Amino acid sequence: MRLSKLVRSILKTAVYIMDQTSDQVDRATSRATEMADDAREMIYPPNHTLRNALSFAAGVGVGIGVGVLMAPTSGAELRGSISDKVQDIGNRVRSRGESYMTGSDVR
Repeated sequence: MRLSKLVRSILKTAVYIMDQTSDQVDRATSRATEMADDAREMIYPPNHTLRNALSFAAGVGVGIGVGVLMAPTSGAELRGSISDKVQDIGNRVRSRGESYMTGSDVR
């Protein structure tokens, strides 16, 4: 009888130690995963290019809308001015794109 109580006590202790070890391994695994995720984010930051481009486009749209509504010039003059500015911006973008494609942009 005493031997079975002793064996039972030893088995309970062993199960307790294994359970505690399992909990510690789980905590260490979680911490290592968090550290790996943090390192990954530092090395490869999240890419928000699409979100930034859409936000920029929305801002441009709102700016143009407000500019049209608040403009003190006539419609024809305003359309001509907008057209000229859009063409100017398009020419600048094209010239930069060509310099990047040809490799003539020296930095």
